[in-house]
This record gives sequence, structure tokens and C-alpha cells, in this order.
Amino acid sequence: MLEVIDVCKSYGGEPLFENVRLAVPAGSAVAVVGANGCGKSTFLRGVLGIEAFDTGSVVLDGAEFDERDPAVRAAVAADVEELPSFPDLSVREHLELMAHAHAVPEAAAVTENVLRELQLQSAADRMPATLSSGQRRRLAFGAWLVRPRRVLVLDEPEQRLDTDGRAWLADALLTERRNGTAVLFATHDRALVDQVADDVLRIGR
Repeated sequence: MLEVIDVCKSYGGEPLFENVRLAVPAGSAVAVVGANGCGKSTFLRGVLGIEAFDTGSVVLDGAEFDERDPAVRAAVAADVEELPSFPDLSVREHLELMAHAHAVPEAAAVTENVLRELQLQSAADRMPATLSSGQRRRLAFGAWLVRPRRVLVLDEPEQRLDTDGRAWLADALLTERRNGTAVLFATHDRALVDQVADDVLRIGR
């Protein structure tokens, strides 16, 4: 499904990581681990084409990964940056817009189910700017839950979640695997790695 081949990245002449390779087959999960500042987020952004690697390549379904390709955008869901929001749209409207953008049948019903799953019903008519940090984290989850996906890339999804939220996240990622999604995620949560990942990539020394 997703393959990263000998990618390297340097800043100011100093290597951040070198010759990194991995494969994430359908229905599997790879956790990216390492100390703060080691390059985990940069690596994920490079995989997604947001930031260029110095050398190496990323392959999706046997073809070079091009984030401008509509087929790639349809297949890959990600949460690696602050969720962009429109000041005049409510939480519900943001999720419905995402669902409609990906041609999800019965987008309104799908949105309501996601709001219920994320316990955001009480905040559904509020604007994202008024949400707590934990609620904004759950809204970011909603943005990928409402859309089709075969690849899911997440950067430290456990951040700002309480114990119950982390348990929900582990269950959600295991469900993604059972549904055949290839999951790549960076994390500091060892329990999440143990529960979800069947392979681990360590970035940095």
C-alpha cells in the first residue's frame, strides 16, 4: 500500500534522518517513535508531500506518491497539522463539508454518527474557535472519520486526550486496521504503540 524508500532529510548541513525505509501494508499500523525534535513530524510531512525529502521516494500502490493527484487525495487521510477552519462554519458544518467534499453518501447522517462517536453533539453548533483544546482534537479526528480512506497518517494523535480519549483512540485505530486501512502514526505513548502497532520505526539516535 504505502512504501517509503531510503528517504533523507538535513537542516543546515546536519542530517535529521538518513536512508529511512518502511512499508505499511493494508490493514497494518506502523508507529514512528523518537525523542522530541528528532524529526518525526518532518518525516510524516515528507511522506505526505507537504515537505520535500532531500533524497529518496514515497510510493503508493506501486506509483510515486503525488499529493496533487486526485486519486491520492481520495485515498489518504491525515492529521499532521492544525485543522484549518472557517470562522463562519459550525463544528457540524465543518464535518459535513468534509464529507461532501469526498462525495460521502448521506453526508448529514454520517456526520451525526461521527459527532455522537466523538461526544461532540453538545458542541455541534459552536464555532471551532470556541472549543476547548480537547474538543478541537476530537474535531480533527472527525475530519478523517467522515471521509473514505485507505491510508491514515497521524502525528501524535494522543495529544490533549484524557485516559478515556486515549482508550477510544486505540480502539479506533484497531478498527481502521480491521477495515484494511494502512495506518502510519507518530507517538510518544508507549501503550498506544503496544496496543495498535505491528511495526515500529525509530527516528533519530
